[in-house]
Order: sequence, then structure tokens, then C-alpha cells
Amino acid sequence: MIPPGNILLLLLLPVATAQITPGSCSGCGPLPVPLLAGLVVADAVVSLLIVVTVFVCASSRDRATQDGKVYINMPGRG
Repeated sequence: MIPPGNILLLLLLPVATAQITPGSCSGCGPLPVPLLAGLVVADAVVSLLIVVTVFVCASSRDRATQDGKVYINMPGRG
């Protein structure tokens, strides 16, 4: 079921779109190629940083204590 706040948003969406006049966008149009390439590269770098961070956190979690004990009901510790 949709929360009440989202229902209100969905009901007001047609009203908001009716307020926009066509052609009112002053800076609209295709992006310059260098700007678009920069955005793609920045997105790739941020995505790579996220993947590396998740990998490092997940791999450090796999290395549990090396005390030789078997921990029952403690995932990742034996």
C-alpha cells in the first residue's frame, strides 16, 4: 500500500506539470561533449570507489580472529 505522503505527491503531480509552460527552459539543450565525458568519467570513478570500499569492508570481515577457537552462532568467526 502507498503511504499517505506519496499519495498526496501523486495527486499533486498533474497540477505541477500543468503549471509548466512549454519552451520555458532557457538553458535546455544537449550538453557539450567535454562536459558529458567529464560526467561519465566522474560517475565511473565514484562507482569504482563504492565497489572498492564494499570489497575492502567485506574482505576484512572474512578475516576473523585467528585464536583457533570455533565460535558457534557467530557468523564470520569460525
